[in-house]
Amino acid sequence: MEDLYPSRKKDQPEILERKDPVIHTDRSKDNQAPISKEQLDSYEKNGFLQIENFFSDEEVTDMQKAIFELQDSNKDVTSDKVIREPESDDIRSIFHVHKDDNYFKDVANDQRILDIVNHLLGSDVYIHQSRINYKPGFKGKEFDWHSDFETWHVEDGMPRMRAVSLSIALSDNYTFNGPLMLIPGSQNYYVSCVGETPDKNYKESLKKQKFGVPDEDSLSWLAEKGGGISVPTGRAGSITLFECNTMHGSTSNITPYPRNNLFMVYNSVENRLVEPYSGGKKRPEYIAVRDSAIPTMS
Repeated sequence: MEDLYPSRKKDQPEILERKDPVIHTDRSKDNQAPISKEQLDSYEKNGFLQIENFFSDEEVTDMQKAIFELQDSNKDVTSDKVIREPESDDIRSIFHVHKDDNYFKDVANDQRILDIVNHLLGSDVYIHQSRINYKPGFKGKEFDWHSDFETWHVEDGMPRMRAVSLSIALSDNYTFNGPLMLIPGSQNYYVSCVGETPDKNYKESLKKQKFGVPDEDSLSWLAEKGGGISVPTGRAGSITLFECNTMHGSTSNITPYPRNNLFMVYNSVENRLVEPYSGGKKRPEYIAVRDSAIPTMS
């Protein structure tokens, strides 16, 4: 299959224009969408959309209880699905929760979410990846700037930009507790990065990403073109939907206030994974769900 978004193949970075729509359902059908035209316009323009108070206080309490029960039960577990901080044994992320835990399976299949992502992607969807991210006060480390699609394309074989990430805030998000940062408009440009992908790169990249990280000049260009950097803040229970190619990252959390979230990626069933474009081996199922295990959601 032709590689429309080559990366990690040249010794100089390059910025390529996007070849796919941001919203895959015909915009003439906006009146059938589960969100407003203004929200669709914002998502299409900026590459992300925050919806505050999406979940009720009771639902948030249940999810908070569930993520900490899972954290406690995995405290002493040795598993590739449990990612720890690069400088400690503190749990950074737990992967594949939509398959391994019935409660989070139900959250992933929440019809309110599916209605939105189905409309954005113009098809039925499946979960490409799920995880809980923990960013405790004083200890939570940063996530370097990156486009998720660049990694999923190169290392997993995701052909096109037809996936959307969902972050459910399970702590109040402030500008100072290591929040998600996004570059508006960056979804329209693909940064082709330098550096050949090492074998089993995921073992290190899930702790700290070194390959597929855009260069400073490209990031500066994107930020200038997009008018800066956006930081969605708000109460626990808010959700942030962001397009798979939207450039994002987060800082370390040196405050007393934690920032935890449930993260799920919805991919179109028409955008199933092929062989990794890096030419390397496929990453494990808990990081990238492949055809053999795809449950169709609608």
